[in-house]
Amino acid sequence: MEISTAARAFDALGHPTRLAVFRLLVPAGDEGIPAGQISGQLALPPSTLSSHLAVLQEAGLIAVQRQGRTLRYSVNRAGLADLTG
Repeated sequence: MEISTAARAFDALGHPTRLAVFRLLVPAGDEGIPAGQISGQLALPPSTLSSHLAVLQEAGLIAVQRQGRTLRYSVNRAGLADLTG
């Protein structure tokens, strides 16, 4: 992984809210968690959560899957392995 890519990932995790989201997603595994459930568990308004999820996704740390109208977020295991490897 390039140093600039790793720096973006660590920068994304440097924000307390984004770190809380990431820590919530890790134990959820590949199944992930719906955005609404993340919002409820962390008491975040959907618009605020959306911006934090976008930063984590852009950093390659999380992935999103659409299931109908529901967006499920999970840790991008490959991105995490690249970061820590």
